[in-house]
Amino acid sequence: MTTVIETSTAARRSAELEEQITLRPNDFRVLTGDRPTGLLHLGHYFGTLHNRVRLQRQGVEMMVIIADYQVLTDRDVAEHLGEHVDNLVLDYLAAGIDPRTATIFTHSAVAALNQLLLPFLSLVSVSELSRNPTVKDEINHSRQAAVSGLMFTYPAHQAADILFCKANLVPVGQDQLPHLELTRTIARRFNDRYGRLLPEPDALLSPAPLLLGTDGTKMSKSRGNAITLSATADETARLIRGAKTDAQRHITYDPQSRPEVSSLVLLAALCLGRDPHDVAADIGSGGAAELKRTVTEAVNEYLAPMRERRAAFAQDRGGLRRILREGNERANAIAEATLAEVRSAMGTRY
Repeated sequence: MTTVIETSTAARRSAELEEQITLRPNDFRVLTGDRPTGLLHLGHYFGTLHNRVRLQRQGVEMMVIIADYQVLTDRDVAEHLGEHVDNLVLDYLAAGIDPRTATIFTHSAVAALNQLLLPFLSLVSVSELSRNPTVKDEINHSRQAAVSGLMFTYPAHQAADILFCKANLVPVGQDQLPHLELTRTIARRFNDRYGRLLPEPDALLSPAPLLLGTDGTKMSKSRGNAITLSATADETARLIRGAKTDAQRHITYDPQSRPEVSSLVLLAALCLGRDPHDVAADIGSGGAAELKRTVTEAVNEYLAPMRERRAAFAQDRGGLRRILREGNERANAIAEATLAEVRSAMGTRY
């Protein structure tokens, strides 16, 4: 019941924030980002990337963190990290993130951000960290034989990621609300103890559509069931041809009873900008073959300009590193200023 109430409250607050963003976009700074563990896919795009581009175009300041240190939370080693970082930047640029106004930076390059972790950890108890439901879930799905300290302190790391730049808005799914609430708690306790300095960031709940992978389970990089943004038209067609459906010929949109079919219908609808019920009605008795043809055409047409932009940006690897270098410089300047304020508030400037 508590989770339902919290989600409902967050949804109401998000609706209020959307109105404020429309009226005063310059009042907001967003912190968002991803771990560089592989290529981004359509689930990422419609879940987060599309929303980031929308907010940026509305005039909201965007801080995009490539959380390379956080790769180590559930892995023994960070393999192919440089390649994954480059691919993330390419996916961002292809999706429409504009580095002239957005700050794209890597976690490991901003030392002052990571220095904030120590005072922030002093403001949260071990029991608060251990009962965080997102951490519990990550631990259950961890690839490590034992839980590392980095995994355990993950919520405090996220607090540092958000608060170093004084972000006041964080787009999240409802499963991430506990993380953000702990960030708000850390900010509040710091302000109570040392004086008002840090914002208590709001969650911007985005109704991310549930897109299943081609095997009918959660779309995931690691499961090999995702259509990546960088996939070719032929690869996309092959993946969709192999997607799981069901035995009923007539196509309907019914996520509860027909999740696999409905996920494909929803994907076509998102790419076409239409209502999924209307898309299903048009396909009707055409069956799975017509459904997959419709989805393939819709996805390939939608991704075509992104693929073209991605290919163009990929020709200039030096340009990608320049974007990161400039983003890291901006992020470092912000982090150093915040750390100096934190040290002054705590009386630790000698």
